[in-house]
Amino acid sequence: MARQPDFDDRNDDLIYLGSRGSPLALAQASEVARSLIAASGGMMDPPELRIITTSGDAIQDRPLSQAGGKGLFTKEIDEALLSGEIDLAVHSMKDLPTNLPPGIIIAAVLPREDPRDVLIGADSIAGLPPNARLGSSSLRRAAQVLQRRPDVKIVNLRGNVQTRLGKIEAGEADATLLALAGLHRLGLDEAGGVVLSTDDMLPAVAQGAIAIACRAADPAMVATLGTLTHNPTERAVAAERALLAALEGSCRTPIAALAEWNDGALSLRASIFSPDGKVRYDTTREGSDTDAERMGRDAGEELRKRAGPGFFNT
Repeated sequence: MARQPDFDDRNDDLIYLGSRGSPLALAQASEVARSLIAASGGMMDPPELRIITTSGDAIQDRPLSQAGGKGLFTKEIDEALLSGEIDLAVHSMKDLPTNLPPGIIIAAVLPREDPRDVLIGADSIAGLPPNARLGSSSLRRAAQVLQRRPDVKIVNLRGNVQTRLGKIEAGEADATLLALAGLHRLGLDEAGGVVLSTDDMLPAVAQGAIAIACRAADPAMVATLGTLTHNPTERAVAAERALLAALEGSCRTPIAALAEWNDGALSLRASIFSPDGKVRYDTTREGSDTDAERMGRDAGEELRKRAGPGFFNT
């Protein structure tokens, strides 16, 4: 889809920050702006926010897996960044493809929020009513629920967090799953629900992490953003994204992973599923911060070999 008209009122004395316009995206953009100002000791002017509507925002009538996948949330923002209309872009890192367009880099990763999922509408997956309708557009969530509860009916539920909560209240589905990180950032802890352990619902790759992208050819911005990076988060997410790249994971394959720090060691858990939840492969790795990418690649290659090429074409 076409992006909104080019911005023609640029002031070179300001930093322009690009973001999607959902309440969660704007909350994340505000978090980045506050971090930049704090890092400057209060000497920096607040970044100028420019809201960019993406193809993924416009498609609400079907799962993104049927429309093109993760790049739908970044394409128009990437174009604005490369054209110089914005200087940095804020993303939920789980939405970022593993291969970024030439000329764009991830220059900073903020401290990760809680990566777990919240079940709204029941006290557990086992506690869902018989033949319950679970509203979700996530193949990962659907596969993990169906593995335990094959009777559950998955219904497509798109939209921002508030929209999805409203659809549950309106009876369009009996239950849904949301990222705890998003609820925290929106101040919606009162939304209720039950936080699922990562043993019951392994998160999406990079869930809860905020990425800040900029042009590789903008060394001043690269240096500025580099001061914001939270190294433990960056290393954990690097392992997860290396796994995803090794799997050549598409939006049609349910993939879940979580890297965590335990007593100074980085541990990685990863799983892939058939969409109906009937087939699952798991693996784990441990290492140091310098091992992150190797751990992810190795785990991904193992899962890919065990599953076989036909698994990723289902």
